Amino acid sequence: MFPHSPGVYRYYDSEGNVIYVGKAKDLHKRVAQYFVSPDRLNIKTAVMVSKIADAQYSVVDSEADALLLENNLIKQFKPKYNILLKDSKTYPWICISADMYPKVYLTRKLRKDGSMYFGPYSSVMHARNLLEFFSSIYPLRTCNHTITSDTVLRRKIRPCLNFHIGKCKGCCIGAISVEEYGRNIDEITRLLKGKGREIIAHYKALMEEAASDLMFEKANEYKERMQSIEKHYSKSVIVNSTMGSLDVFSLVMDGTEAYGNFMRLNDGAIIQSMDMEFRLKIEEDQASVLALFIADINEKSGGLSKEVLVPFLPDVSIDGVDFRIPVRGDKLALLELSAKNAREMRFNSLKQKEHKDPDEYKRKILEQLQQALGMDVLPMHIECFDNSNIQGTNPVASCVVFRNAAPSKKDYRHFKIKTVVGANDYASMKEVVNRRYSRMLVESPDDLPQLVVIDGGKGQLSFAYEAISELGLTGKFMVVGLAKRLEEVIRVGDPYPLFIDRNSQALKLLQQIRDEAHRFGITFHRSLRSKAQIRSVLADIKGVGEKTEQRLLLHFGSVARIAAAPLEELESLVGRSLAERIREHLSKKF
Repeated sequence: MFPHSPGVYRYYDSEGNVIYVGKAKDLHKRVAQYFVSPDRLNIKTAVMVSKIADAQYSVVDSEADALLLENNLIKQFKPKYNILLKDSKTYPWICISADMYPKVYLTRKLRKDGSMYFGPYSSVMHARNLLEFFSSIYPLRTCNHTITSDTVLRRKIRPCLNFHIGKCKGCCIGAISVEEYGRNIDEITRLLKGKGREIIAHYKALMEEAASDLMFEKANEYKERMQSIEKHYSKSVIVNSTMGSLDVFSLVMDGTEAYGNFMRLNDGAIIQSMDMEFRLKIEEDQASVLALFIADINEKSGGLSKEVLVPFLPDVSIDGVDFRIPVRGDKLALLELSAKNAREMRFNSLKQKEHKDPDEYKRKILEQLQQALGMDVLPMHIECFDNSNIQGTNPVASCVVFRNAAPSKKDYRHFKIKTVVGANDYASMKEVVNRRYSRMLVESPDDLPQLVVIDGGKGQLSFAYEAISELGLTGKFMVVGLAKRLEEVIRVGDPYPLFIDRNSQALKLLQQIRDEAHRFGITFHRSLRSKAQIRSVLADIKGVGEKTEQRLLLHFGSVARIAAAPLEELESLVGRSLAERIREHLSKKF
């Protein structure tokens, strides 16, 4: 029997392996949800429940303790059905060693040796740039010698090249005092903590004091340091100096995966940013995923700020931490910036999958589209219709087919409008859709698409749906319109358009299909217009029929070449009388 207390529960399979770890505000209620109403579980969760042979729990004092324990147990047991944090790479840290003359260097290992660690940094390039900046204004040692008072007094270490070229003050021979070197380390520590403005103000005061004492060389030294720090600090994203210190979390859910971004601000400047990818093994709500993300960052960074901005509340509360959802101003802009980073990570992840596993990449896009449109099935077969005409001339339509998110050009079809007079897009759309699917019902009734896209707004969609209804295909597949102006998706019977995320691959796939239908239709329309123009020139000549026209065009390639051809060459094809008539007629045109 599980108690009504906060804690962590563990599910075991028949072999005694931990297959799932979860946290709860109330252990009794949470665990009961898996067994009281099993019909409400999704397929993956139901499979997990079927494999549970035993369950255990640990009671803790608070939700925060439950979150931390859950995070630790997941990392310890690596349960099969828990969220997988795709954190296989070790993030870089900047370490300030606990030596008499501390070193400042890059590392990927955290040791409990008394050293100070800053990070982690999601970009090793960013961390290296920081180290280069520090070495450019502070004479830091880079050697691996163990420097003690004894080694300095006995001169056991010979100074290296960096000492002779002025990049090191000679810690190994005591040429710089521990106090002076320590002041440099203190400034670096403060810079890493985002206290750049304090240091700039300090150097400005020292510069003015030295200038008033006529110590101009010293004043210039302070000025150069101040300007270097200002230049570096200006590259940071400055949000608002009055905003203080806070953390920002954002999360983008994408089917069985989620992408998170974390940013830390100090005095209004972003001093840290990290991305994280999650693989969801069973159904998890976004509040739980966000809580796990927060717990992982809490462990990595050694604690959270007092104020934390989130897009929605996590399913946990932590003493001393105020979770806030901003609705306006700089804090909302900051949360949107974090979300932009998370979306960028999702985009880059998809692009990598496109190269590594194209089939999985395409399936991922189709799953996005299915979710965005609320479809019951995966749209493996998509068709799109577009009308093309110029001032009512040569009205045509096109139908392009995409299978598995890729063009299937052998299935493309174009149509000449037969029953509609003039430029009537609505009636033309109804005619084409009717012709397309009435024929498919006869020839390939088992190959109907899962999704039909109409290039246009409510009018075109309404007439297309009318044709589908008359054929008795209502409910067989989804029909939507894609309007060009705002790229909104129009659904049958829905008075409000659907706006899909402009950065999503789902919308880009719809746009690609729509643009391909437009291209295919325009190409066919231009071909008809070109043929009509050519035919009008040759058809005006008495004695030139369709076969003669084809023979001439096949031989010469164009009407212009026919006009420029020698009379003897024309005569060899159509006879002297007709050749002279063609030559005379075309000489007036060219």
